[in-house]
Parts: sequence; C-alpha cells; structure tokens
Amino acid sequence: MKIVAVTSCPTGIAHTYMAAEALEQAGRDAGHDVSVETQGSAGTSALADEQIAAADAVIFAADVGVRGRERFDGKPRVETTVKQAVKDAAGLVQQAVEAAEQQRAEPAPGRVGASASAKAGTAAGAAGADPGTTAPTAPDDGVPRPETKVTGGGSFGSNLKQWLMTGVSYIIPFVAAGGLLMALSFALGGYDITDAPPVTEHFDALSLTSWAALANQAGALSMDFLVPVLAGFIAYAMADRAALAPGFVGGAVAVEVEAGFLGGLLAGLLAGAVVAALRRVPVPRAVAGVMPVLVLPLVGVVVVGTLMFVVVGEPIAVAMQAITDWLNGLSGANAILLGGIVGAMMAVDMGGPVNKVAYTFAVGGLTTGSETAFAIMAAAMAAGMTPPIALALATKIRRDLFSPAEHSSARPAWLLGASFITEGVIPFAAVDPLRVIPSIVLGSATAGALAIGFGSTLMAPHGGVFVLPLVGGPLLYLVAILIGIAVSTSAVLLAKSIGRRQPTSAGATATAAA
Repeated sequence: MKIVAVTSCPTGIAHTYMAAEALEQAGRDAGHDVSVETQGSAGTSALADEQIAAADAVIFAADVGVRGRERFDGKPRVETTVKQAVKDAAGLVQQAVEAAEQQRAEPAPGRVGASASAKAGTAAGAAGADPGTTAPTAPDDGVPRPETKVTGGGSFGSNLKQWLMTGVSYIIPFVAAGGLLMALSFALGGYDITDAPPVTEHFDALSLTSWAALANQAGALSMDFLVPVLAGFIAYAMADRAALAPGFVGGAVAVEVEAGFLGGLLAGLLAGAVVAALRRVPVPRAVAGVMPVLVLPLVGVVVVGTLMFVVVGEPIAVAMQAITDWLNGLSGANAILLGGIVGAMMAVDMGGPVNKVAYTFAVGGLTTGSETAFAIMAAAMAAGMTPPIALALATKIRRDLFSPAEHSSARPAWLLGASFITEGVIPFAAVDPLRVIPSIVLGSATAGALAIGFGSTLMAPHGGVFVLPLVGGPLLYLVAILIGIAVSTSAVLLAKSIGRRQPTSAGATATAAA
C-alpha cells in the first residue's frame, strides 16, 4: 500500500525527524511505500499532491496541530503522538493498512474522494490559502464538508495538548533569540546594562557597552512577543487564521494587565473557543465569504478583549503575582527540591508531554524576571542534557551490555545531549525502558537539584553547552551536569548488570528503527 504521514513535535528538532525515519523504515520492513512530510524547525518537506492523491491511508504523528491537514480529507487516518511513532512505528503502519482495508470494504457514503480532496487542496493553494492552516474541517466558506474517517485521537484532552503545544512551539524561537541576546548582553555589559539609554538615542559602534545595550534591548523586545505569540497560535490551532487576531490581541491584553504567561494561555483558549463557536453559526452564502477575514476577527477581538480587560485579566494577574512571589521566596531545601522535581520531569519521558510541561514551566518563569526562575531554567537544561550523554558514556564503559545498534546510537547521543536534545536517549530507552528510564530520571533529578543548590542561573532557554559562558556560575553548573551524568551512568550499568540482558537481534532492529 501507499501510505503518507506527517510528523511534527513542539520544538521541531528531534522527535519530528526520528518519527519520520522510524515510519519510513517500518514501511520498508512491511513492504509498503511510506512517504513522510516533516513539519519541523528546519521547514516543511511537503508531500506532493500526487503522493497524497495516490495514498491509501494517512498517519498523523504530531504533538502540535498539523498544518494543511485539509489536504488529506477523505483518507482513512491514524492519529497519534510522535513518541508513539518512534516507539511503535510498525504498529502504526499496520493500523493504517487496516484502516485502508476497512474503507475499501465498507465505503462511507458521501465521503470526499482522494482525487477530489487533492484537487481541493491544490485549488486552495492556487487561491492563496495559508499553507499553515490546522483546522480539521473544511475551508472558511461556510459550506459543510463530509467528515473524514479518523482512527485514534480526537479526545478533548489530546486536542487541548495539541493546542497548547502548538502555541509553545511558536514561542520557542522568540524565547531562544531573546533569551540568548539578553544573556549575551549581561555577559558583555554586566547586569546594569538594563539601565543603558535606548540605542536610538545613543549608540557608539566602537563601544562594547553600546553593543551590549543593543543586544539587551533587542532581546527584551523579542521576549515581549512571547505571550501574544503564545495566545495567537493557541487560537490558530483551535480555529484557523480567523482566530489569529483575537488571540494576539488577547495575549497583548494579558501583558497589559500583567496577567503574564497564564493570561496568554487563557487568552488563546478563549479566542479559539469564541471563533470556533462563531464559525458554527449558519450565515447566508453571500456573507460567508467575508466571515473569516472581517466578521470573525472583528467579533473575536471585541469579545476576547472585553473578557480579558474586564472579567478574567485581573484575577489571573493576581495569580501570576502570587506565583512570582512564591518563586522569589523559594530558597534552600525548597528550591533544591523544586530543581530535583523539574529535573526528573525532564527525563521521565525524554522529550514527551511531561518533559514539555517542565520545560514550558521553566520558559514561562523567564517572563517573571526572578532569580529563582533563572535558576529553574538552569536546572531544566542541566537535567535535559544529562540522559543522552550518560547512555553514550555507558556504552563506552561496558560495551558488552549494549547491542551494536545501541553503540551506533551512542555516536550522535554525545552531540544531542551537549545540545540539550533529550530525545537522543530514546533509542536506548525503547529497547530497555525498565532499566534505562529510572536510571536517567535519577541522574537528571540530581543534576537539576545540584544546579539550583550551586546557585546557577540561566536566561537562555536553549543551547546546551554552547551557552555555558552565559550561565551564572558556569564551573559549578558544569560540575552539576557531570555529577548527574555519573549518577545515570552508574545506575544504568548497575541495572543492566543485575539480571544481565544479552542484546538480541530483535532489540537491535527496534533500536535501529527508533
């Protein structure tokens, strides 16, 4: 059979491409033609209309909203997470085959045909439709479309996670650029660089202080976009382009009333819900054409703006202030315990939902500007770097405990861990989860707790060892990471030595697929 797939994770760095590779390999092993579109940070490798039209089934392995999913209308679908695609690609391919066979045996009346669906997608592109649409239903013309058969997914909980992760995925570039620039400005100009005059009034190209001020002010502007972008793209994931304006405005109001990160989350959900509800209101065909470009954004902005300014903004601002005060009040054992918890969460599912909750908590804290929030970010990054390096080191110390495929996975794991890409440990955990996962959780919790205990701070939300010069207390921070690596390495070697497991060819195959 011919199967097409789309993979996409919140950061668009590791899981997106690992899932794609696993699905392609599983397809080859089963004798099927699997073509994958990766919607990652490096861009989208779009499937051709001809590939989609010829496909018997579709696999969506995504933790965020799939862009352009209307192109696949009429195809039987399997919807799941990228982590599941990495762990059980063969099972997903089999589900897609079964869904295709079921559709052939029992064709649903009124279903859009493959060629019609492809032509509709092509026409939409020719008409200038946004290729980034994520709505699971048809275009914004007010005309109802037949429902598509969907296998798996679709619950409110899974949809909510996708909406939130879509918003988080779009803020990461802003946070990364802003955080790195601000951290660099402090490294070049000291912490009083925030008191420098605006560069529009005074800038000396030969002065290091001026360049530091420029980096600080540009970084601060980038960080100012965080909450509006978060809200805008949560709304976008829920209700397509018409919800962008209400979402962005709601996020801007959250900033204005000091409701912060929580306010942005709620504003995005409100905007998406309002616009999605408005789209269900039946309107004359003559009016349907202006609904998505005029009526929906206008009404959405009025409703969401009013709710955020008058109703919910102030209570959320109070809650955000309470969170900020709590973070600032953490010290000693409490702060170290929080670092350990965040560290354990970073490792427990290796880039999955729990990891993203901890990472989002750390990134969201950066907006408060508190020293404890910067310490939590340092703990999260230290914990996320530890697992891949620890397993790579373990393969060097006891080669006999690991399969040839695991030795192959160890080579990129060094760089992935150093770059703060926790997913580099997945090939090891997929083969032996009961020994590997507790070991890396223990080491990451240790690294996170020590990072805070040593007083390390970090404003950059990504970068791994490459932002080490920007860390507050870099030498002790490196010590925390090394101790965490040592703990995980020792634990996994001990676990594998007790009831020693001989690597099997099946395990090697599973690892290679991952």
